[in-house]
Amino acid sequence: MFTTIIIFLVVLSLLVFVHEWGHFVMARKFGVKAEEFGFGFPPRVLGIYKNKNNKWKIVRGSKKVEDAQDTIYSVNLIPLGGFVKIKGEDGDSGEDEDSFVHKKIWKRVFILSAGVSMNIVLAMVLLSIGLMLGLPHAAGGDFGSKAKVSDESITITYVAPETPALESGIKMGDVLLSINNQKFNLIEEVEGFTETKEGVKFNYEIKRGKEVFNLEITPENIGGEEKKIGVGIGISETVKVSYPWYLAIWKGIKQTFFLLGAIIIAFFGLIKGLVMGQGVGGEVGGPIKIAELIGQFADLGIAQLLQFTALISVNLAVINFLPIPALDGGRVMFLIIEKIKGSPVKKEIEAVAHNIAFILLIILMIVVTFNEIVSLL
Repeated sequence: MFTTIIIFLVVLSLLVFVHEWGHFVMARKFGVKAEEFGFGFPPRVLGIYKNKNNKWKIVRGSKKVEDAQDTIYSVNLIPLGGFVKIKGEDGDSGEDEDSFVHKKIWKRVFILSAGVSMNIVLAMVLLSIGLMLGLPHAAGGDFGSKAKVSDESITITYVAPETPALESGIKMGDVLLSINNQKFNLIEEVEGFTETKEGVKFNYEIKRGKEVFNLEITPENIGGEEKKIGVGIGISETVKVSYPWYLAIWKGIKQTFFLLGAIIIAFFGLIKGLVMGQGVGGEVGGPIKIAELIGQFADLGIAQLLQFTALISVNLAVINFLPIPALDGGRVMFLIIEKIKGSPVKKEIEAVAHNIAFILLIILMIVVTFNEIVSLL
């Protein structure tokens, strides 16, 4: 559990830090002053900056800095991600040329979009490294002559809730080595082995990462009135595929855009379902669920952890660019309105919209987290 928490915090910090670094770099490129760029969240522990005499100085604690020529680079007490404080981001200092609000609308859009862009770039990098190390793919595909294919196996791709498999501790990503010492090559063989043996206890030999262990699972009726006997798992024939670095980079970029498209389509489907009163067609996961999944993928190996982190990074990019106040997409939406009407939205109105949306997002996160805790208990 402790290791899972540490890995979760490292992954979260990486995603947030890269996002904020994107805003920082683009702001500097367009001549906007970044007053502070910090690792972690305040209060500040230590900062370094160049003063107006062009000399580097150190500031300890949260003491206000009056003589900074440029950015204060800081290390902060809460070691999660990072932040960037951009001059004029809140609509003030509009007369200063190095202020965010002083720049043309298209430049401000680029600055606000840079965090999302960096999350997508991060996903490309992580997937490329994962493909160099080797990632699982469905067997039978055309991977090309340069691909190295190995470790053909039957992999658990889904564990249904409230089933014998979930209760036994089996997890998504586990490799099924044998049942009662009998090995299998095809999915049909596994399904046929258990589908007529309700109530019979089986010994499942499982491989998780480098660890091999045994689990006792008893098939039961998981189909309700339709009478389907099983343990509640989805399985797939998989192989491990790796590529030379130059092909891995290209395929990592392609897979990132494939993920991006799939997530956008999924969000449209989610919104459509909510509008039509169909509800959420699946499980909603919050921080606890994400931490649990990160722990599972970490158990499978570094390549799978990189793959899952890339998935979270793309998800973060899509969510953060939704036209909702308090998110980057919401801020871009206000810039579009400014462009259309020829003048900025009143600062007070925009601030109220951002604050209300932020409060609602926090409430949503609390509700989801509370439900996850109740579910665990």
